[in-house]
Amino acid sequence: MTEWVPVIYGIGLDAAGRCQHYHLETDIAALWCRRCQHYYACYRCHDTLCQHTFVASAPTDLAVMCGACRYRMTVDRYHEGQCPHCHRPFNPRCRLHDKVYFEK
Repeated sequence: MTEWVPVIYGIGLDAAGRCQHYHLETDIAALWCRRCQHYYACYRCHDTLCQHTFVASAPTDLAVMCGACRYRMTVDRYHEGQCPHCHRPFNPRCRLHDKVYFEK
């Protein structure tokens, strides 16, 4: 039996989920749209590909997925700054968009 691997949606993605909008080495956090129930590289990709704007995740949701290893985590784990599974760092500037991605 094969293990389910979540898909990252976006525009111009590389293997780690970096998109045409955000493509630094550390831009590997995929974000969960609560309405779509999918992970997207960024809200800009989501809003281009969908008929609605990005809907923020609840604090208890597995709202972030590491694009490098596909580990899923809560926002609190994500805010530690690196993937707890593969230890790859996340872009700290992504916190500028927390209001888009995460409910308080």
